[in-house]
Amino acid sequence: MSNVDKTLSTQAATTEAPTQERYFQRFTSAQRWMHVILFTTFLGLAATGLPLRFSESPWAQMMASAVGGRGAILFFHKLCAVIMTLAFLNHVKDIFVSAFIRRQKGVFWGPTSMVANFKDAKDLVMHMRWFVGLGKRPQFERYAYWEKFDYWAVFWGMVIIGFSGYAMWFAPFFSTFLPGWALNAALVIHSEEGLLAILFIFMIHFVNTHLRPGSFPMDMVVFTGVESEHEYKTKRQLEYDRMVKEGKLESRLGTAPQKWEINVSRVVGFTAIAIGLTLLGLTISAYFY
Repeated sequence: MSNVDKTLSTQAATTEAPTQERYFQRFTSAQRWMHVILFTTFLGLAATGLPLRFSESPWAQMMASAVGGRGAILFFHKLCAVIMTLAFLNHVKDIFVSAFIRRQKGVFWGPTSMVANFKDAKDLVMHMRWFVGLGKRPQFERYAYWEKFDYWAVFWGMVIIGFSGYAMWFAPFFSTFLPGWALNAALVIHSEEGLLAILFIFMIHFVNTHLRPGSFPMDMVVFTGVESEHEYKTKRQLEYDRMVKEGKLESRLGTAPQKWEINVSRVVGFTAIAIGLTLLGLTISAYFY
């Protein structure tokens, strides 16, 4: 075979078999299921808590009637609370095991930690300057500053909202060591912090995760667990470069999501967003009733 024929054969092979884009794993199966449990129970808590919070609103009364009254709503509210609490405690257990038993580095500090550091403050300032055209867009590591903020906002809510909720649920027990005014305060705290959590998730978290440029209309990675190499480099350039430098990039290689996985993820994700935005609209309307 002549050199010309070899060149044409190579070009034809290249045309017939284009290089497929690589995918890298960002979340494990356990992390993805944890997210499903959390957002499902959170939507359940929001859908059952808001009718109790705005019980005088017509839509709240209709929701209560649809499920059998306020007693039924309270039952489902408590059920979702227990499931979410168990998921949260399991997460705390995993952190403890990773940090103190397995002695894994980077749990509380470093590029892979969810704990905020000086770089996050610097990235925030740089991002604000970039928004108004006064500087370059910052490059991020495994977790950006707003992702850490989202994480700790949820962590704070689990403790504050959870404790106040259980204090009301098991009032006789808590009244043995808490003064009466503390239980009244628990009612106010649970109601207002719960409302704040709902507004934060539906107005801030949804936008940061799914509706911002680069992710609109939905960031699929939390459902599929993987992201394309282009997306990986664009969103987390510093982590990508670090993995290349440490020779660990290939260990993160994953499998491209199948079409059915993407379709199921879209249905679940858009359903959750639709429910959240509907509840947000009902919440806002309650203040004008």
